Amino acid sequence: MATTIDTKNLSLEEVTRIVKFQEQLNNSFASLLSLESLTEFEQQEVSQIRNLFHSYYAAGKISEGQVKFLLLSPLIKLAGFYQPSIRITLEENIADISVEDEDTIIKGRMDILAVNKTLGRTVTTPFWILVIESKNTTVDAMEGLPQLLTYSYKSLQRQTSVWGLTTNGMRYQFVYIQQGNPPTYQLLPDLSLIRPESTIELLQVLKAIRNQYDAAEPGRT
Repeated sequence: MATTIDTKNLSLEEVTRIVKFQEQLNNSFASLLSLESLTEFEQQEVSQIRNLFHSYYAAGKISEGQVKFLLLSPLIKLAGFYQPSIRITLEENIADISVEDEDTIIKGRMDILAVNKTLGRTVTTPFWILVIESKNTTVDAMEGLPQLLTYSYKSLQRQTSVWGLTTNGMRYQFVYIQQGNPPTYQLLPDLSLIRPESTIELLQVLKAIRNQYDAAEPGRT
């Protein structure tokens, strides 16, 4: 009988062994994305988000739910993800991952998933734009990496790459995940809401990811 594992219980070592991911380090977002200057309005808005984070963090732990509602939601809205052509889903179940040589079935649930929306009655495969795994501020953002990689593994069966983000509200770790033999994931520079210049870059990266795939059709490879 196959063993069923919840993604929350997977370590990075187990994920690497089961789905054969290979880690790569990338010190520059510019190698993958075109970052544009923010408008004055965008700078003011992202500064307000940073100030909001500071006020909550100073009062104590920021829960996972608060991270999603108070920080992630306004950030992805400001980055332009809230539009008719993109569908945002919360607590989305992943299709079971069956690992035959391990006799293992992996189940899990993504925190936030942004995909190109299927229009009309055309049956197509949704194109994943960004997968987000969130934690509370007492947990290191990298703790969400095993789950993030597992979720993204399914999308690589129908597209060549996908962007991922794991965050605890303070730290934001972007991951670029690609098909290959073996599949790879690139860890980009760590961003933070503590530093103003890093907060600016955080929004620039989110906007660039949206712009990169904004015109992509569902099912694109």
